[in-house]
Amino acid sequence: MIQVAVVTFDGFNELDSFIASALINRCRSQGLEALITTPTPVVTSMNGVEVTGQRPIGFVTEADVVLIGSGVKTRDVVADDRMLAMLPLDPSRQLIGSQCSGALVLARLGLLGTMPACVDVTTRPFVEACGVTVLDAPFHAEGNIATAGGCLGSQYLGAWVITRTLGEEAARAAVDYVAPVGEEQQTVDRVLGAVRTGQAVLR
Repeated sequence: MIQVAVVTFDGFNELDSFIASALINRCRSQGLEALITTPTPVVTSMNGVEVTGQRPIGFVTEADVVLIGSGVKTRDVVADDRMLAMLPLDPSRQLIGSQCSGALVLARLGLLGTMPACVDVTTRPFVEACGVTVLDAPFHAEGNIATAGGCLGSQYLGAWVITRTLGEEAARAAVDYVAPVGEEQQTVDRVLGAVRTGQAVLR
């Protein structure tokens, strides 16, 4: 089983963690599984939703894919050296993605280098303060690292994971399943188009 750690901190944005994990888990029968991974047994979302983690934060060392979600406390996370030490990510053997303010975590871990990132408008100035160029785009990937900006950009991040691990046809089927009725083809074309374009952008 290819395992995906969807890292979810206290104060998380539900859309970021749940859309990516639900989309990826459409492929569980094909050997791809997403698990909500938390630093404490229970985390509370920015809207007060309490969630019990499926895996502890140490799971990131075992996971084949690690997605860093965002939330209202991400700046607290990146200011906490103890928390960052729990995230020994390795892009040479893992696919690593971030959603919105999760890019701050990747920047703080030194994983972005000169790579530009996609983030939400609120997080943009903080990511730029780290010396990272922010793109006016919903998704960008280089090699084994990807970033997505905007809550619904999480569908692109999920589709990227599926494409990279199982192939584009699996991603097409997963997106088609969750697409609004009557808009299946448009949704598939838009999501896979964004992933292809985001991976093709060169600086």
